[in-house]
Amino acid sequence: MAVKLKKQKIVAGNWKMNKNMQEATALVEAILSKSLPNDVTVVLCTPSVYCAKIGEMIAKSPTLKLGAQNCHHEVNGAFTGEISVDMLKSTGVEYVIVGHSERREYQKEQSDVLVKKISLLLSNGLTPIYCCGEPLSIREKNKQNLYVSKQIRSELFHLNSDDIKKIVIAYEPIWAIGTGLTASPEQAQEMHKFIRRTIKKQFGNDVAKNMSILYGGSANAANAKILFSQPDVDGGLIGGASLKADDFAVIINSY
Repeated sequence: MAVKLKKQKIVAGNWKMNKNMQEATALVEAILSKSLPNDVTVVLCTPSVYCAKIGEMIAKSPTLKLGAQNCHHEVNGAFTGEISVDMLKSTGVEYVIVGHSERREYQKEQSDVLVKKISLLLSNGLTPIYCCGEPLSIREKNKQNLYVSKQIRSELFHLNSDDIKKIVIAYEPIWAIGTGLTASPEQAQEMHKFIRRTIKKQFGNDVAKNMSILYGGSANAANAKILFSQPDVDGGLIGGASLKADDFAVIINSY
C-alpha cells in the first residue's frame, strides 16, 4: 500500500448512501473505461458493503484506490452494525473519510471520537481524509478561519511530525455541500492557504508544503478546472458528480 508522504493530486469520490450493487459495479466499470491521467490518485469512497467487490474490480488499476466513508473508533467489540478499521483494511481499503460534516451533524461526532479514529487508522497504515469546514452562519460572521483552526487544532494537533504527513485534509464549506452553492475560487484558495499556514505553524514548512489539501463543496465538471488551478488546492472531495462516470472523468482530468 502506498502511504501518502508527499503532496499529491487527489480526486476522491464520496458516493455517500447511493447506488445499489449493480449500479455501483456498472459505475466502476464505466470509470475504468475512461482515460485517466497517471499523476492523479483517484479514490473511490464507496459504501462499506461494496468495498470487497469494488476492491477486486480496481485491484490492477494504477490510478484507482479504494476508500471508505467511515470507520468505528474502537478496534472491535459489541458495536452492532459498525465497521472496524481492520474489516475495511481486509477488503483493500487504503483511504477513509473522517469527520465529514454530515456525520458531525447527523451522528453528532465530536472531536474526541475523531481523534481516536484518526489514530486508529494511522496505526493500521490507512490514510485518513480528514474533513473540516464551517457552516453558513460562521461564514456570514467572517469567523471561518477561527472555526476551522479550532477543528484542526482539536483533531490533528495530537499527531507527531511523522503521522501528520500521512493525512489528507479536505476543506468542505458546509454551506456548499449538496446545495449547488460553491465557494468561489478565491474563497477556496484563501481557506486552503490558511489551513496550510496553520499546519506550518505547528509542524513546519516541509510538512505544510507537501500536504494535499482538497476542496469539497459542490465541485463539479464545470468548476473543477478553475478550483484546481488555485495554488493551494490540490484536488477535490467530490460528492454527487462522482456518481456520473463522464462528469467524474472530466474532474479527474481538470489539472
